[in-house]
Amino acid sequence: MTSVCVIGAGIVGCATAYQLARIGFAVHLVDAADAPGTVTSFANGGQLSYSYVEPLASPATLRALPGMLLSADSPLKFRLRAEWRQWRWGLRFLAACRAGAARRGTARLLDLARTSRKTLEAWMRSEAWSFAFERNGKLVLCPDAATLRRQVKQVQLQAIFGCVQEALTREECLEREPALALGNTRFVGGVWTPDECVADPFLLCRELVGSLKRLGGSASFGTSVSGFARDGTRLVAAHTEHGDLHADAFVLCTGPNAAALAATVGLHLPIYPIKGYSLTLPFTGAERPRASVTDLGRKTVFAPLGGQMRIAAMAEIGEYGLDIPSARLDTMLTGLHAVYPGLCDTTAPLAWAGLRPATPDSVPIVGRWADTNLFINAGHGALGFTLAAGSAARIADELARAVS
Repeated sequence: MTSVCVIGAGIVGCATAYQLARIGFAVHLVDAADAPGTVTSFANGGQLSYSYVEPLASPATLRALPGMLLSADSPLKFRLRAEWRQWRWGLRFLAACRAGAARRGTARLLDLARTSRKTLEAWMRSEAWSFAFERNGKLVLCPDAATLRRQVKQVQLQAIFGCVQEALTREECLEREPALALGNTRFVGGVWTPDECVADPFLLCRELVGSLKRLGGSASFGTSVSGFARDGTRLVAAHTEHGDLHADAFVLCTGPNAAALAATVGLHLPIYPIKGYSLTLPFTGAERPRASVTDLGRKTVFAPLGGQMRIAAMAEIGEYGLDIPSARLDTMLTGLHAVYPGLCDTTAPLAWAGLRPATPDSVPIVGRWADTNLFINAGHGALGFTLAAGSAARIADELARAVS
């Protein structure tokens, strides 16, 4: 039986390890953290947003870039550094902001998202997992007419690829999500996607690892991979502080750390971290939103997740630390009070910050490195939860072909 070492136990790595075990590989999952899903995947936005995968790099982002660079409280912030990796990534990002590149990126992401939806649904039919999954639809609120027009154009583009979405007036948005009538957030209309879902990525990581072990796989936590032993072009072992891990193939799923680890074998990945934040708060009573809501005016996600609200916001390029400035907390709480006043207990919110591993065009890197036995599954940016199952299926198929 072919042995595979999957490095990284966030949602992408856990999904990859599970899918490989499903199709018959001997899988060992390894991560530096003490448990699966406790870093980048721990408290992200919680949306399985299969039809809403527009790349961050777009003509609209390019037009807004000067304001993002100058504004202290912009939800999308670029902090320029004297660092060649950031500048190289940034130049590629600017090139990806062209309309044609954005359309191609959207098509590729939608195709991967379709695979991801089908794959996760197949897994769920065969497993008794509990991870706060709910198919409750997604409503994207547009603060002004110009934003709504841009969103309608995106809906028309995505309809070509089979997405079912509907542009709504303000009144129709309130009919879809009556809880919005409680607030005073400004929006003129929105986009409704009925088959979008929410779930808890941390809980899914735990379920995936449990199922991996039931399938005969194994996992090592608190174990950091620092590099690889090679025999020519072939990797033979991963170096860790607890000794070498030998395998027939290796899959790199280390998110924001993927570029640094790949560089130890001479592979330079165009992946750069984008920092984001979230808050998780319990609901105060029976009244709560029906759907997941993205407020484009605030660039903020509001996802009802079990008995809690997950608020996710901000994208900071050039920030590496996981500190949580009070100003960012205040921004998310201000948004909550404006959109859903009185619905959540704000006395003790669970605050989180994470680094999203982004490629310049938002399309993840999923595939084999040249003719080696190293496979890459990284660079999912803010779409890791949405695309994890699909990229796991694709990397597993490619690995199966490579060893057949």
